[in-house]
Amino acid sequence: MKRKYWLPVTAAMMLVLQVATVQAKETKPDVKATTKDEFAAVADHVRQQMAPGGRFDSVKASDQATVDRDLSSMESLYDKFGTVDAMDQSAKIDLYNKQSEVNAILTRNDADREVCEQVKPMGSNIPKTVCKTQRAINEENDQSQRMKQDMMKVQNPRGGS
Repeated sequence: MKRKYWLPVTAAMMLVLQVATVQAKETKPDVKATTKDEFAAVADHVRQQMAPGGRFDSVKASDQATVDRDLSSMESLYDKFGTVDAMDQSAKIDLYNKQSEVNAILTRNDADREVCEQVKPMGSNIPKTVCKTQRAINEENDQSQRMKQDMMKVQNPRGGS
């Protein structure tokens, strides 16, 4: 009788455990302001964080140029209107589009973004949830690439015999 109940429960647990999930925790958007002064502070903060060692230091040069261009465009809208409420509909749409593009680039390159995945540890079939920051993942990838290059140098020494 007890086996009758354990079989469906075990099957359901195995199905749930087989599902591997990867998720990223949502972070608060950095480029969001309603007045000219608020936006100036946010824009300065974003530019500082794109510098080496900052939260967004992994942003490619082309994406940095896009972010700078969009921030400058948004600054000109705030210079012209002062606040979001004072903007006409086309200016609000332009602001929204620029803001969305900046947020997409920064979110994709956020070093503090936490990425979680379920992995099966070696020697076990029971999945474990492992969370790391994007910065830690990038450092691990860089370290493994350096190790691979070092091993290739040892295997293929230069010079004649």
